[in-house]
Amino acid sequence: MLRLGGERGVSENGPAREDVGKPAAAAITGDALEQLASSPNERRERMLALINEREFARVGDLSDRFGISEVTVRNDLAALAERGQIQRIHGGAIPRAALGQERPFEESETSFAVEKLAIGRAAAELVRDGESVIIDVGTTAVATARALAARTELRDVVVFTNGLKTALELESAVPRIAIVVLGGTLRPLQHSLVDPLATHILDRISASTLLLGCNGVHPTSGVTNINLPEAEIKRHMLRVARRRIVLADGSKIGRIELAQLCGIDQIDMIITGESADPSILDSLREHGCEVWVAR
Repeated sequence: MLRLGGERGVSENGPAREDVGKPAAAAITGDALEQLASSPNERRERMLALINEREFARVGDLSDRFGISEVTVRNDLAALAERGQIQRIHGGAIPRAALGQERPFEESETSFAVEKLAIGRAAAELVRDGESVIIDVGTTAVATARALAARTELRDVVVFTNGLKTALELESAVPRIAIVVLGGTLRPLQHSLVDPLATHILDRISASTLLLGCNGVHPTSGVTNINLPEAEIKRHMLRVARRRIVLADGSKIGRIELAQLCGIDQIDMIITGESADPSILDSLREHGCEVWVAR
């Protein structure tokens, strides 16, 4: 008798208990091809293709899809992560971009979109009347700017930004919120302004709060970024802000990228999403950083 995918297949003594009363053929409908994977390696390759296609896959969904236990799924994901092909996050996995590969703004905007909106709302709630705020570039920064503009009760806030998209999201809030675009040289991939000339204004201000984007947050390697031009601007922002808040969706937690921006001990708070690995968040807290999971 043919077995399907190991743990949840048809046994030699008949259907598993959960299949009693159902035709035996039902076990091979739907996702049968995945369940019939001939070896762990073949199953993992199909699992990798699915993760790359969907950009995020949950352990439970993979268990159902491949007809295997969640323990086996986690083992498969661990093997793929060890080979550098995926990144494990809380509850599942996401594709692992090649080292140094940066996604355009428009492509990143749809990834973890719900988390980014929640992070943006949480960050915007921290801003008070009369504050001077630096808001970084990127999709989470834009979500923050949108939430900040929606706070119609705010008055006399000044926002400095090197993100063109960030500035445009705030435009509707003028004059309640004054917007200062830092200037510099346009970097089209993120619609950001970088050196030369981007740090000219930063060298002459002291801001109440920095809302900083990044590509990685790690307990020992700190806050990191994938590209060097923006990393230099971010370091300047960190130097001139009194309160430093990092905005990072769950996929960024535990990652280490090319350019270090600062250590965990140099930031006051991290706002992240529900997909972040709880064990890494606990480690960040142990390093003295406040962590807020936005919902």
